Amino acid sequence: DRQTLVAVLQFLRRSNLRESEEILRREARLLGDDLGGNVAAVATSSPGVAAVASVPPGKGEARGDCGVCPSSRREHRELGSPYAAPSLGGCPVSSPSTKITHSGDVIGSAVVVEDQPDVSAVLSAYNQQGDPTLYEEYYSGLKHFIECSLDCHRAELSQLFYPLFVHMYLELVYNQHESEAKSFFERFHGDQECYYQDDLRVLSSLTKKEHMKGNETMLDFRTSKFVLRISRDSYQLLKRHLQEKQNNQIWNIVQEHLYIDIFDGMPRSKQQIDAMVGSLAGEAKREANKAKVFFGLLKEPEFDVPLDDEDEEGENEEGKPKKKKPKKDNVGSKSKKQDPNAPPQNRIPLPELKDSDKLDKVMNMKEAARRVRLGPECLPSICFYTFLNAYQGLTAVDITDDSSMIVGGFADSTVRVWSVTPKKLRSVKTAADLSLIDKESDDVLERIMDEKTASELKILYGHSGPVYGTSFSPDRNYLLSCSEDGTVRLWSLQTFTCLVGYKGHNYPVWDTQFSPYGYYFVSGGHDRVARLWATDHYQPLRIFAGHLADVTCTRFHPNSNYIATGSADRTIRLWDVLNGNCVRIFTGHKGPIHSLAFSPNGRFLATGATDGRVLLWDIGHGLMVGELKGHTDTIYALRFSRDGEILASGSMDNTVRLWDAVKAFEDLETDDFTTATGHINLPENSQDLLLGTYMTKSTPVVHLHFTRRNLLLAAGAYSSQ
Repeated sequence: DRQTLVAVLQFLRRSNLRESEEILRREARLLGDDLGGNVAAVATSSPGVAAVASVPPGKGEARGDCGVCPSSRREHRELGSPYAAPSLGGCPVSSPSTKITHSGDVIGSAVVVEDQPDVSAVLSAYNQQGDPTLYEEYYSGLKHFIECSLDCHRAELSQLFYPLFVHMYLELVYNQHESEAKSFFERFHGDQECYYQDDLRVLSSLTKKEHMKGNETMLDFRTSKFVLRISRDSYQLLKRHLQEKQNNQIWNIVQEHLYIDIFDGMPRSKQQIDAMVGSLAGEAKREANKAKVFFGLLKEPEFDVPLDDEDEEGENEEGKPKKKKPKKDNVGSKSKKQDPNAPPQNRIPLPELKDSDKLDKVMNMKEAARRVRLGPECLPSICFYTFLNAYQGLTAVDITDDSSMIVGGFADSTVRVWSVTPKKLRSVKTAADLSLIDKESDDVLERIMDEKTASELKILYGHSGPVYGTSFSPDRNYLLSCSEDGTVRLWSLQTFTCLVGYKGHNYPVWDTQFSPYGYYFVSGGHDRVARLWATDHYQPLRIFAGHLADVTCTRFHPNSNYIATGSADRTIRLWDVLNGNCVRIFTGHKGPIHSLAFSPNGRFLATGATDGRVLLWDIGHGLMVGELKGHTDTIYALRFSRDGEILASGSMDNTVRLWDAVKAFEDLETDDFTTATGHINLPENSQDLLLGTYMTKSTPVVHLHFTRRNLLLAAGAYSSQ
């Protein structure tokens, strides 16, 4: 498309990117100086490769997206991401970079746009006119063909119904055939899968060309190719049918707006397809889940643990003979061997351990020695913290790793921290008082605290909107909170004051979380991107762009090298902290994702959404390996027990459910065939894995936490209705 090319060349010229401009000219054999027109999509003239630089609405981030026509089965790779920066420091600036594959094809140029993208440009693709009165005929003809095809192909080809329906409807609306569009919608919208109901509701409100201008859902659908995974046999069948019938309108849409990921082998069954579809842009391309992921854990530092003297004396009080304690090696011995799947120790810079951290690790080891081994025969006790009279509206909860403090974020923009042990919360003394303290004394850390400030509850004021996410730092010195006001705040738990406000998101921030090693943290919000920050930088270190809707929840992998994000586009993405690349895309949920949990060994991810299902993913293979059904409402909390034997899920249906994680992950079929084609076989019945359901009286569960000894803590606000 010449006009399009010209627009991109103009942009490159304006941005003084002469080199990229030259390369693109050479590729497209456009040597003349004729520049005119303004369009925002690129199509190179090299055979078989079509690239689209898709620019989402709203922010300034650009997302490159490339699709390869199924006809040219050419291997192609994206070289790097415009967000990648060589080192973790400062914010990688996304320059308008043109990505070039080894063969020299220009794959897509990511364009940084400050304002709303030029909507008319994005929509102009709908200009190709077909006869509006024949659309219903085209669609019903295809529908008839698919419904009459063999069972094995029908399930796969039925995936076409939804994206074709949307594009044909939008094409009619765009070309101002409003009555035809209305009758097309009414006739066929009932045939779509139930999990697209919400999207269809939005679609039904777009009845005029003007409506399409500012509509985000509409733009997403236009700019991201809908991905369908179909076996070669089914694809050939479809192609033959459309070419025989000369059904060009549909074939054009398939070529232009769909990305068909063809695999060799048996077609998938209805169950297998249903498990994987449902996201805003179809399934993930298989290529998207091929990158190597270092999911192993980092080696723990080694240091000696003094044996408990008081324990031994305690046992010896009543003159009983001393019990011989098995001698422990120096701790950390359990992970002396380097995990073969672990990232290199220095892959990303992590903060040094302070003495206080070492002490805490020692405490942790001692607690771990007394940890209860959980299993189907030995379920954890559950202690529920109910927030009563929370008329301010409880919107977020977090509990420290050692279970000593609990924090609530509220809709009245306050953050409230409670001590849940007999030890009260105290602030540091004033500067004048601190100068009088003998700094050499052993108990100096005790002396700097001001007893007069001791209380069970501290209220932190600073946000100007509801607080949607809270997270304690691993060393319990800091607390993060994120809010509707677009900021993330860092609070000191020594002085109970705000230290920094991080401004980067321009819209509500839905979630934030500290890295398991401290220092780094992640935030995700309504602007559809997640950002990685370090506590001592004002600017984000990484910007993870790719989701098509709000980033609703964020989680660090236990080794801190990866971040998982869940989104309202119904996908989960795994991002590499080192280079900002997206290394996994998981599709299968039928509603926005609201909870994520990594298993303690780093191999698996559990996700929960508004569809009431918990899905289990094998990170290394990039596959769905389980589905836990039972909840009847949104799942807001997921947590694995400390050794990973049990998965606890908490939901708006006022229940906590416990699942047998060991059984869920044993003897998984992750052979090469499954990985290559996505033929996953989920057990029919997840009830075998359900170990228990615990009802609250009328309290939705918003947070779960296993203590170091495997007691399960749950939290939520009592709702009186």
